[in-house]
Amino acid sequence: MSETALVPNVTLPPTQAELPYDDGEPMESQRHKLQMDLLIDALTPWLEQREDGYVGGNMFVYYSMAQVRNKDFKGPDFFAVLGVPKGERRSWVIWEEEKAPDVIIELLSDSTAAVDKNQKKLIYQNQIRVPEYFWFDPFNPDDWAGFFLSSGLYHPLVANEHNQLVSKSLGLGLQVWHGIYKGVETSWLRWATLEGELLPTSQEIAEQERQKAEQERQKAEQERQKAEQERQKAEQERQKAEQERQKAEQERQKAEQERQRAEQAESKLLQTARNLLQTGMPAEQVANLTGLSISQIEQITN
Repeated sequence: MSETALVPNVTLPPTQAELPYDDGEPMESQRHKLQMDLLIDALTPWLEQREDGYVGGNMFVYYSMAQVRNKDFKGPDFFAVLGVPKGERRSWVIWEEEKAPDVIIELLSDSTAAVDKNQKKLIYQNQIRVPEYFWFDPFNPDDWAGFFLSSGLYHPLVANEHNQLVSKSLGLGLQVWHGIYKGVETSWLRWATLEGELLPTSQEIAEQERQKAEQERQKAEQERQKAEQERQKAEQERQKAEQERQKAEQERQKAEQERQRAEQAESKLLQTARNLLQTGMPAEQVANLTGLSISQIEQITN
């Protein structure tokens, strides 16, 4: 008689497809939404150079069944995770992904600052154990801080020589930058290299490519103009050489004409001398009349 193993009923935790992913609540303000977009937009091209990684914002992060039962669905404004497959997510479910976010950033407001600085900070430290946590107030850029997890506790980050709070998880720095993003000029929190070079957004990359293409077009136009100038210069030199050749030819023809006229005049003069000699006129008298020398007269008579 064979024995049949009894398999106990196991309740599997819900998947991201089964969990709520939208609480219907908008971001605090337009600037909060733009700040979140800026953080995501600048990090996305950087992640595209990697084979792994995910970046999200204003979406739920699930870390325990108690959280699900309590319907505590609110997630961070920004988070990034390395070492995970790329792809779309409805929400971040830690028991599915088998990894918590590496970096979380909360954008403060009057209504959320106390929670972000206390309850959420403790959740990220004690329950999710996020390696790095930052907060930033889009309307008060001086209210900006970062923490790293060590021995189970968050310790404040100190700004480096570029006034950055460094994320060792990403190997990047966060810094405050004053400028215009999507038509709004203010002080923004931005990702940058540790040398202080900002990570460009997709729009900035497109603008850089446009400027590069325009510079290459201008360079090509300058080269074309330079080549045209050199062609015109060469044509002018050719025309000048042709004019000089024609002038030299005209001088040669003029000299030839002068030579022929001189020969004709000499021949005519000799013929006159010959005719005078034939009349019996003495050579000396012919020489005086024609201007020929006696030797020339003698050559005629020989």
